[in-house]
Amino acid sequence: MAASRRKQVGTAMRLNSRGIAIVVLWALAACAATARADDGHDHDVARQAVERGEIKPLAEILKTVRETFPGEVASVKIERERGRLRYEFRIVGSQGRLLELHVDAATGEIERSGER
Repeated sequence: MAASRRKQVGTAMRLNSRGIAIVVLWALAACAATARADDGHDHDVARQAVERGEIKPLAEILKTVRETFPGEVASVKIERERGRLRYEFRIVGSQGRLLELHVDAATGEIERSGER
């Protein structure tokens, strides 16, 4: 009986640890998205652009990305390319492959994707 209880506790702890890891990854991704960009002030530029309605918030883009590309979001950053802000996602797919997505921050359109 005691061995069965230990197994249940061990399973619950593994599940709980995975949940914590997912929350931590999500929080880091959210921070990275506002902190990464070309000129050192782009996190402010991104925040202001969201406030002005020029780009979509990360949470909205993340929802679409997760619905379209199943897996764990490993990193998110925001970059300025050709004068436009783009979110860059790295996702670990169910087969363990690393996928890179570039999403137009203004429209939410997935511009390109590919394996890394």
